[in-house]
Amino acid sequence: MPLACDTRSRAAGATSSLVGARAVGEFDPSELAGLPGSVARYLSASIAPGAARATAARVAMDGRIRLGGRWLAFRAHEVIAPREGFLWAARVAGVIWGADSLIGGAGRTEFHLAGVIPVARASGDDVDRSAAGRAAAEAVWVPTALLPLDGHAVDELDHHTFRVGIAVGGVDNRLTVRTLPSGHLASVEVTRWGDPDASGSWGWHRFGMEVTGYGRADGITFPAAGRVGWHFGAPEFADGTFFHYRLTGYRALASA
Repeated sequence: MPLACDTRSRAAGATSSLVGARAVGEFDPSELAGLPGSVARYLSASIAPGAARATAARVAMDGRIRLGGRWLAFRAHEVIAPREGFLWAARVAGVIWGADSLIGGAGRTEFHLAGVIPVARASGDDVDRSAAGRAAAEAVWVPTALLPLDGHAVDELDHHTFRVGIAVGGVDNRLTVRTLPSGHLASVEVTRWGDPDASGSWGWHRFGMEVTGYGRADGITFPAAGRVGWHFGAPEFADGTFFHYRLTGYRALASA
């Protein structure tokens, strides 16, 4: 099954490509001094003192994905490095497998039925730009990558909401992060390039994740369950939701 072999080799290559081999140090809560309250509460709730300042994470997940109007079960592994890209390798409905990725600024989707028959394949400028928005939104799985000392611009909107800038693959993204009173993540939103309604015309659309559960590993508290979709924050989000997930494994990656 050549695609399965290709996906494994791409996963190995993605780990080395997406995770920089550099010392990153440990998180010190004193770094939060002077930050807006909503930002400090989020980072304090998400990162334990002494946790490695991870630049990436490797996660395992399962859940349901909506394809062609049908909800199908999936299992997947992903390497996510918010400022670099991601590789999401999945098996859907037991018979479709392949990957979505953003590596070296190039986005790509490729899935096959039984490893042989193509069922989805996409690349090009639109896919690159859309994949960059996805990578930015998934930064909430690696909250150490959002530390202000890494050069991100942060603006507080209210007591529980802030915006943070993060550039991925040459695309400047602005995440809107909403938290619970405890500081834990409630949702994340980004304006993402895409064609969510299959209209044939690409553009900027609201995209986001609602968090329904939490996990903790390697000193990181992360959204371990949620639903993801287009038209976030609007009534159309119910129809735009296409992904329900549950993380079943998590490892912070501080260096290669």
